[in-house]
Amino acid sequence: MDSIQIILIASFFLIALIYASVGFGGGSSYLALLAQPMFMLLPEVIRPTALLCNIIVVTSGTIIFYREEKIVWKEVWPFLVASVPAAYLGGFWKLEDNVFFILLGVALLMASILLWIQPEKINASSGKYNTTPTNIALGGGIGFLSGLVGIGGGIFLSPVLHFLRWSDAKKISALASLFILVNSISGLAGQFQRGLPALSWQYILPLLAAVFLGGQIGSRLGASKFNPIYIKRITAVLMLIAAINILKDHWYW
Repeated sequence: MDSIQIILIASFFLIALIYASVGFGGGSSYLALLAQPMFMLLPEVIRPTALLCNIIVVTSGTIIFYREEKIVWKEVWPFLVASVPAAYLGGFWKLEDNVFFILLGVALLMASILLWIQPEKINASSGKYNTTPTNIALGGGIGFLSGLVGIGGGIFLSPVLHFLRWSDAKKISALASLFILVNSISGLAGQFQRGLPALSWQYILPLLAAVFLGGQIGSRLGASKFNPIYIKRITAVLMLIAAINILKDHWYW
């Protein structure tokens, strides 16, 4: 095991711990890290690795939210009914390497902005934007983008729901966790259906073990030990740096 792999394992552990504490899987940060030029990894390896990590991290958190009755099916189904097939289609879609990295950079840039400007406190409201057609369209659009780049989509969905005042922060985190789980599974299924190169499991398995441990700790600590706003602001800055680094190397100058 070389020093780079040790750094990756430690980084994935910390990402999983912090993200799980606020209901996310960490897929955007796994992607941002793996997409750095120093690792010279192909999208066909980066995307499934990030999705596998997502699934492992958010599964326990989703179960916890469900047991706490924060996931109400009549409220969440509109976000899932279109996002699952859309994520599958996005995962199945073959992108040129450079197009993938540009799309990833733009997606990280968008996510960093959304996280930074997300309201600190919300009052749940059943406003004109909280309608079934709107929620279906929102879920489908984010699901497709998530499938294309290889994330679960919670990093996009959560800030939007805060702006729309869809519900309280706990229910939004619960929906984001479930959204990430089902879209990660669906996107991964699409990638496997299209066909993947042989994955280096001797490198991937330690990463999966690291995110499992980090996710277990983070989902149990929750927001009691970490200030969610500070976490999201720090994450936004890190994603902005990663986005700029990716775009400067892959944009068509």
